[in-house]
Amino acid sequence: MILGAFCFAQLRGLDQRSFTYLLLNLVGSAILAVLALQGRQWGFVLLEGVWAIVSFGGVLSRLRERNQAVTREHS
Repeated sequence: MILGAFCFAQLRGLDQRSFTYLLLNLVGSAILAVLALQGRQWGFVLLEGVWAIVSFGGVLSRLRERNQAVTREHS
C-alpha cells in the first residue's frame, strides 16, 4: 500500500496531500507496524509506528479541512 501510493505520487497520478494517499500510508504502515511487533523487530516497530502516527495526523487534518469547507458552504 505504501509503495503503491508512493509510485502513483511519483508518476503524478496521486497528490501526496490527498485523502487516498494518506489513507494508503496509514493502513499500510499500521499493518507493517503490527507485523514488526509480532516479530519483535523494534527498529521497524518504531519506523512504521511513527509513519502510521504521522499519516493519521495527515488524515485528521484532511478531514478537518473537508468539514470546514462543508461548513463554509452551508453558511
